[in-house]
Amino acid sequence: MEPAHQIAPDPARRTIARDAADRPTATDPARRAIVRDAAGIGLAVGIYGVSFGVLAVAAGASVAQAMALSLLVFTGASQFAFVGVIAGGGGAAAAVAPALMLAARNAIYGLSLAPVLGGTRGARLLQSHLVIDESTAMARAQDSPRRARTAFLLTGVAVLACWNAGTLAGALAGGGLGDPRALGMDAMFPAAFLALLSPQLRRPGAPTAAVAGALIAAALVTVTPAGIPIVAAVAALVPAGLAARRVRRGGAAA
Repeated sequence: MEPAHQIAPDPARRTIARDAADRPTATDPARRAIVRDAAGIGLAVGIYGVSFGVLAVAAGASVAQAMALSLLVFTGASQFAFVGVIAGGGGAAAAVAPALMLAARNAIYGLSLAPVLGGTRGARLLQSHLVIDESTAMARAQDSPRRARTAFLLTGVAVLACWNAGTLAGALAGGGLGDPRALGMDAMFPAAFLALLSPQLRRPGAPTAAVAGALIAAALVTVTPAGIPIVAAVAALVPAGLAARRVRRGGAAA
C-alpha cells in the first residue's frame, strides 16, 4: 500500500490545474465571445461618441477640448452633462457639479471590481480609468475571475479607443451631421447598456433593484435637472440588498 502522502492530491497542483483550466486561451469559445461582445460594444459606443463630438463643438468647445474631455474624463454621461450646462449658458463651475455627481457611480463600480483589477499599484491605477458602465457590466456577467478580468480589460480598451475615435470624427464634422438625436444616435448607448445588464437580473435582489431604480428615475426625470434621476436611482440598492438578504436567509434555513 502506498503512503497516504502519495495518495492525497497536492493542493498546489490542484490550484495550478484549476488556474490553467480557468485561463482563457485564444481558442476558448468563452474568450471569443468576450472579444466579439467587447468589439461590438466598442463600435456602438464609438458611434454614440460621434454625437458627443458634434454637440461639444456646437456648445463652443474646440476639437482639442472635446478630445480632452473624452480622453481624460471618459464617462459619457458626465461629458454630456458638462457640455449641456455649457451650451445652456452656464459656467464651468456650474457644469462640473452634475458631471461629478454622475461620475460618482464609477466609484461604486470600482468597489465591486476590486478583485478584478490586478498588478502593481500603478497598474491598478491605470486600469481604474477603464471602470465604466460597459466594462463593469461585462466583467460582472462572467462566471470566473479570469474571464471577468479579460472582459473588463478588453471592453474598457475597446470603448476607450472607439469613444475617442467617435468624438474626433464628430468634432471634425461639426454641424454637418445635423442633430444626432434625429439620427437615433442617442438611443444606441442606453440600448447597449440594457442588453449588458440583462444577465444581472438573475442575481438575488437584482429584479427588485431594476424596478425600484426605474421607478425612482421616472419619478424624478421631469422635476430634476438631467442626470439627477440616474444618481438618485442608486437608492434602489437599499431594497435590493434587503431582498437579497431575505433570499440568503431563506436558503440557509432550508
